[in-house]
Parts: sequence; C-alpha cells; structure tokens
Amino acid sequence: MSLSVASKAEVLKKFQRDAKDTGSPEVQVAIITLRINELTEHFKTHKHDNESRRGLMRIVSQRRKLLTYLERIDNQAYRKLIDQLDLRR
Repeated sequence: MSLSVASKAEVLKKFQRDAKDTGSPEVQVAIITLRINELTEHFKTHKHDNESRRGLMRIVSQRRKLLTYLERIDNQAYRKLIDQLDLRR
C-alpha cells in the first residue's frame, strides 16, 4: 500500500516550509497521516489483515513520536498542524 505520487506531491506543497523542504516534521506527519487514512480504508474491507494492522500500529507510533518532538520544539507549529490535519491530540 503505497501513496500515489500526485497525492504525496499535494501534501508536500501544502505543508512544506519552503520550496525544497521534504523532511520537516510537519511534512513527515502529514505524509504519515495520509498513509494511516489509506490503511484505515483498507481495513474496512479486509478485517482479518493482521500483518498490515501491525504495520499500521508502527506508523501510528512513528507519527506520535514526531508530534511529541514538534510539540516540544515549536508549539505553535504543532497546534497549527493538529488543526490542519484535524487530529485529536
């Protein structure tokens, strides 16, 4: 389950700090959130796919760690990102 190039580019444009930014925490969290949403849709039809569910848990954990880091480093950017992605944190 990989992301399409177009959807990833759209997320990059929306969340990057400058034209060459591809690795800031905001961009990483946005891309991970996109992957989580796609996997969630996958699990609605494939309820017994436990191997992918384990991968989903790893991705969720990675996003949580990045959000904790961003909150510690730049609280305003954290709040803005949470509002944009509509996360319950």
